[in-house]
Amino acid sequence: MTWTVPNVLTALRLLAAPGVAIMFLYFHRPWADWFALVFFIGAAVTDWFDGYLARLWKQETKLGTMLDPIADKAMVVIALMVIIGYSSYSPWLVLPATVILFREVFVSGLREFLGDTAGTLKVTKLAKWKTTAQMVAIAVLFGQGVFEHHFAMSAVGLDGPEMSAILSGDAEDEMGLRWKFEAMIWTGRFGLTLLWIAAALTLITGIDYFRKAIPFLRD
Repeated sequence: MTWTVPNVLTALRLLAAPGVAIMFLYFHRPWADWFALVFFIGAAVTDWFDGYLARLWKQETKLGTMLDPIADKAMVVIALMVIIGYSSYSPWLVLPATVILFREVFVSGLREFLGDTAGTLKVTKLAKWKTTAQMVAIAVLFGQGVFEHHFAMSAVGLDGPEMSAILSGDAEDEMGLRWKFEAMIWTGRFGLTLLWIAAALTLITGIDYFRKAIPFLRD
C-alpha cells in the first residue's frame, strides 16, 4: 500500500466520518451542531482535493480507489443517521434518507458479489454529482440545526404572545429572533430540497448500476 498525500487525505476523511457522530456525544447543542458542521465540510473539501491531487501528481493508487468510495459512503450514512436521530422524524426527511441509505447498501452488495468484475460498476459522472448533492444537502441540514438551537436559546423566557409579537415586527427584536427564525426555516427548506434531489440522483444511479450488473447475475 502506498501512503501518498491524496491517500492520507482520504484516510483522514474516513476517520472524520464517526467524528461527526462523536461531536453529539461530548458537546451540547448548538456547539455539537457547529463542530459536526465543521467536521463534515472539512471532510467534504478533502473529497475534492484528494482526487484532484491524485490526478495532478499522477498518484492514483489501488488503495485510494478502494478507500475513496468507502469514505464518501461512511460520511453520508453517519451524517444522515445523526440528522434523523436528532430530528422530529419528519417523513419529508426520512423518506429521501431511506432511499439514499438503501441504494448505498444495495450497490455495495452488488460490488461485493461481482468481485473481480466489479469494474463494471465504475463511478459515473452522474454518481459524482449525486455525491456532491448529498454532501451539500447534509451540510445545509446541519446548518439548520445550528440556527434552530440558537433561536431556541434566544427565545428562552418568552411566552407565545411575546414570541409572536417579535416575529411579526410588533415588538423590538433585541435577541435577533427574526433573522434566526428565518435562517432556520429557509436552511431547512433548502436542505430538504437538496436532499430530495440527491435521493432522485441516488435512485437513478442505483438503477443504472443494477442494469449494468444484470448480465453477471444470470444463471
